[in-house]
Amino acid sequence: MRRFLARVVHNWPLKLAAIGLATLMYGGLVLSESTQTFNGVIPVTAEGQPADTVRLTALDPVTLIRYFAPAGVPVTTSSFVATVNLAGVDPQAGVVSVRIEVTSPDSRINVLGYEPQFMSVQLDPLDHKTVPVQVERGAVPAGLDLGDTTVEPSTVTVSGPQSNVRQVVAVRADVQIEPSGIDVDQDVQLVPVDGLGNAVRTVDVTPSTARVTIPVFSNRQTRSLPVNPILSGVPAAGFEVASVTVDPQIVLVEGDADQLAKLVSVETSAIPMTGVSANMTVETTLALPTGIVAVGDNSIRVTIKVRQVTETRTFSAGLRLVGTRRDLSYGFSTDRVIVTIGGSTADLDRLTGSALVVDLDVTGLGPGTVDVPVSIDLPTGPTLVAANPATVSVTITGTATSSASPGPTPSAAGG
Repeated sequence: MRRFLARVVHNWPLKLAAIGLATLMYGGLVLSESTQTFNGVIPVTAEGQPADTVRLTALDPVTLIRYFAPAGVPVTTSSFVATVNLAGVDPQAGVVSVRIEVTSPDSRINVLGYEPQFMSVQLDPLDHKTVPVQVERGAVPAGLDLGDTTVEPSTVTVSGPQSNVRQVVAVRADVQIEPSGIDVDQDVQLVPVDGLGNAVRTVDVTPSTARVTIPVFSNRQTRSLPVNPILSGVPAAGFEVASVTVDPQIVLVEGDADQLAKLVSVETSAIPMTGVSANMTVETTLALPTGIVAVGDNSIRVTIKVRQVTETRTFSAGLRLVGTRRDLSYGFSTDRVIVTIGGSTADLDRLTGSALVVDLDVTGLGPGTVDVPVSIDLPTGPTLVAANPATVSVTITGTATSSASPGPTPSAAGG
C-alpha cells in the first residue's frame, strides 16, 4: 500500500498540470465547435455625448461579431447592440479614438469578439451667431430696370459646429431676374457662405428662408397719388370714428406706366379699430400693389379721432308744478308734453322706461292765465333737444278759503 501511494504522489505537480492542460484543451475543443461568426451591419449608437457639442464624424457600423450560443438559438441583427461612450471626449481635442462596446440583449448569446473594436470620433462645441441676409440676383436682362431690393428678415441665426459657424459671414438668397420683367416676390432658401462666397456645410439657418421683393420695370415712371387710410374692425360700443387724417397726404410712387395709369390713390396697411374708445395716432406703411413702390420713405402717420355715438329719442312726459301756493288752484291746457332728448346710445337706453316729468315753475304767479315754459331734470349726459309744446298755458284761480287745495298735480310721465 505504501508503495502504491508513493507512485501516486511521485512527481505530483507534473501530473496535476497534465490533468489541467487536458481539461483546458477539451474545453477549448468544445468551445471552438460552438463558436460562430455573424456577418452583418450593426449600427453604433453614441452615448454620453457632452451637452452643447456636435459630432463631426459618422459612426461606422460593426460588421463582424464572433459569439457563442447554444445550438438552435436564432441570431439576427437585433441580437446585438453596439455603442460608444463619448462622455470623456474633449471637444477641443480633435479626432480621438474610442472603444466600441458590443453586447447582446439575449442572455443565451455570449459575445467573444467583434470588428472593428475602435473608431475615430471628433466633437466640436455647438455655436451660433447672427449674420445678415445678402441677395444675389445675378445679371439683369437688357431693357429692364430694378427697384430697391427688400428682404424680410434682414438677419438670421446660424448654428452648428463652432469651427464651421466661425467661417460664416452671411447667408445668401439667390434669385433670378426673368427676361419677361416679372417682379420678384418669393420665399428664397438661405445658404450660409464664408468670406469667399463658398457654401458652409453642416450649419443650420433659422429661419431657413427669407422673403425677397424686387420690383422689375420695363417702362419706369413716377406719379404723385393721395393716401387712402384703411381701417378694419369697429370701435367700442357707443363710439364711432369722427375723423381720420394722414401725414403725408400725397406720396410719390413709381412703377410701369400701364400700372400707374390704373391708380387713383394708394392705400395704407389695415389699421385695427376693434374696441377702440379713444383718439389714437399710429405709424403704418403703404400697402402698394405688386410692381408699385414708394419713392423714399414708406411710412405714414395716421391720426384717428373717435366720439361717442349720439342720437335723439322722443318721450311722452307728465307735468309737475313747482312753486305752488295753497290759496290758489291751477289748471293746465294739456296734461302731457312730448320731449326730444339727445345723447349717447347708452345714456338713452338708461332713460327708456323711466318716469320722465316736465316741470312748470309757477313760483310768484298770481291768479290769471300764464304761458309757463317747460323744463326737465335729466341725469348727466343726455340733454333736452325740444319740447312740444314748449310752453303750457296754466290758469290760476283763487280759492274760497285759504285751506282750499291748490289744484291738480300732474300725472306720472310715460315713456
